[in-house]
Amino acid sequence: MQPPDLRIVRDAPTGQLRKVVTFLEMAAKPDRVRPLRPPAERLALLRAERPTVSFYRYLYDTVGERWLWADRRRMDAAAVAATVQDPRVEVYVLYKAGVPAGFAELDRRGAAVDLAYFGLIPDFIGQKLGPWFLDWAVDAAWAGQCTRLTVNTCSFDHPKALTMYQRAGFMPVRQVTEFVEDPRLTGQMPRSAAPQIALARTEP
Repeated sequence: MQPPDLRIVRDAPTGQLRKVVTFLEMAAKPDRVRPLRPPAERLALLRAERPTVSFYRYLYDTVGERWLWADRRRMDAAAVAATVQDPRVEVYVLYKAGVPAGFAELDRRGAAVDLAYFGLIPDFIGQKLGPWFLDWAVDAAWAGQCTRLTVNTCSFDHPKALTMYQRAGFMPVRQVTEFVEDPRLTGQMPRSAAPQIALARTEP
């Protein structure tokens, strides 16, 4: 593993990071010729019904630390519970040989179904689970009341994330640049998180 990259980002306000967000949409369920085939043995997918905050935080924090997922870390326990325990929010957990390997979160509270979060626990990246799991999540979204499916990814995410979403059938619709607080400087995430993303500068 390479040592943390502690270079300072100089194109953003003090304490903030520049982030490019790409929004994608899917207007119809993909027409697949062949059924999905699991890329490995002993895989299981289960919906976490009314997940506890501690279990959800384990999934979110473990999957997202590498990519600076901080939004749900900023929420208190009551707010997290109100979101993930809402019956219109579906949290699906991928298991490999009984061990959690990733999760997908489908939010049906809006006009479109949103794939709010999707990712693998770091130990399982590189095992060809991502594309298969994403296709499964897309099918799960369209299995319910769905006329449009949305997702977004950003420049903090895995470098192949955007390509993977497009291969799954999503089309980019817009892109915006945002400046966000560096959670490693506010104590919401450890300084060792996402070493591939340079720390925000701390002085003008």
